[in-house]
This record gives sequence, C-alpha cells and structure tokens, in this order.
Amino acid sequence: MLEVRGISKTFRRFGKPPVRAISDVSLDVGAAETVGLVGESGAGKSTVLRCLLALERPDQGSVVFDGRAVAELRGKELAAYRRRVQVVFQDPAGSLNPRMTVAQLVGEGMLIHQRCARGEVPDRVAELLAKVGLSAAVMDRRPPSFSGGQLQRIAIARALAVEPQVLICDEPVSALDVSVQAQVLNLLADMREQLGLSILLVSHNLAVIRYLCSRVFVLQHGTIVEAGSREQIFDRPQHEYTRDLLAAVPRPRTTTTEGQSC
Repeated sequence: MLEVRGISKTFRRFGKPPVRAISDVSLDVGAAETVGLVGESGAGKSTVLRCLLALERPDQGSVVFDGRAVAELRGKELAAYRRRVQVVFQDPAGSLNPRMTVAQLVGEGMLIHQRCARGEVPDRVAELLAKVGLSAAVMDRRPPSFSGGQLQRIAIARALAVEPQVLICDEPVSALDVSVQAQVLNLLADMREQLGLSILLVSHNLAVIRYLCSRVFVLQHGTIVEAGSREQIFDRPQHEYTRDLLAAVPRPRTTTTEGQSC
C-alpha cells in the first residue's frame, strides 16, 4: 500500500554545516495494517512524515503509494494522493481552525475533493461524528469549547471525511490526559476494523505502539536500526538502542504481601 524505499534527506542552512536528518530509511505499511515508527525526539520521525506527505522531497530514495512514486505525481494525481493519505496531528487544538464550526471543519474536505453533493454534507458530517463518538448536536460549536480528547475525535473525523486509505497519526495521544489516551487509541483500532484503514502510528511512547501496532520500525539518529513484529521488538529486541528504549518505559509499582511498595 505505502512503501518508503531508502529515503535520505539533508537540510542545508545558510552559513552553517548541512544537517543529515534521515539516511536510507525504508519501511512499509500493508493494507488494513497498523505499523509503528518509534524513536526519541530528534530521531527524524517528522522528516520521514514530511516526505510521506509530499511536503519534502527526499534527496535519495522514493515514497511509493499503490505502485506509483509520489515524487512523480502532479496536479490532480497529487491531490488524489493527499486525499487517500491523511494525517492526524499531535496537537488537535493547533490543527483545527478555531473560527470554524465542527460542521465546516469536517465538511470542507468533502467539498474540496468532491466526495458528496453540498446538500449531503450535513448528513455525512453527522454520520462521521457518530462514528467517532460525538453527537450531531456539536456541529455548530467551535474548537475552543471542546476538551482535548473531543478535539482529537473531531480531527480524526476530519481526516476520515475524504475517505482515505492510509491514516498517518503523528503522536496522536501525547497531548492528551492518560484517561483519554485509551479512548482515542480504541477509536483508531475501531476505525481500522470498520473501514479497512492502513495506519502508520508515529510515537515515542512504546506503550502506545505495543497496544496498537502489529509491526514496528525503530528510528535512531535518522536511521532504522531495528524492524520486526511487535513480539520481536518487545520480547526479543536485538539492538542496544531498542533495549534502552524499552528499559526507559515506566513500570507499575507492585505491592508485597505486607502492603509495602517495591
């Protein structure tokens, strides 16, 4: 479905040495599969995403979707690619125009990409809101009146409005309270099952990756250092960096029979 083949990207800065952001990165996402890309801040995850979204062109390698190199797409073909590959951003409050109503935010893409007639938009928006667990009664409200979890549900509805095949989720729960994170992750899992979506989940949170992803790619200093199934990565990690990431995951405290924490 979506394949990254050996992409590299260097950013050149006036009067400063160039910065090699990613080097020879390869990964793939199959149909109706959830794949994780994990790494610390500064590992190069954002650069990979920008190349996937055709916001940056890699210096080497290629991004291939449905058998076509994305760099070769122009005009209507590029617009079709951007419809079929949607993104859910880390900060829902920052990604939603605070002056637009929910109906406008979710319905705008339907009109731009001609997914339905203008008169059908309100009913389609209501259907999508129901899918993400929101009432049609919120359609006339604006983003500042919602909680973070509700905003992320609206952002997911907006992405689904144009009927994508691939959903790229960039740290989709890191800005949310722990109590809300599971709700959003369960929603993503439900959307994958109901709609047959392919999902690329980008995160530094290994607990989130383990919960949702069947395969995992580990990114360090712009390079994929390990890749494998969820069981391979979490139960039998081979690379020292992967083991360090796993060792840094907070573990719940246990209680002894005498009631003391340990």
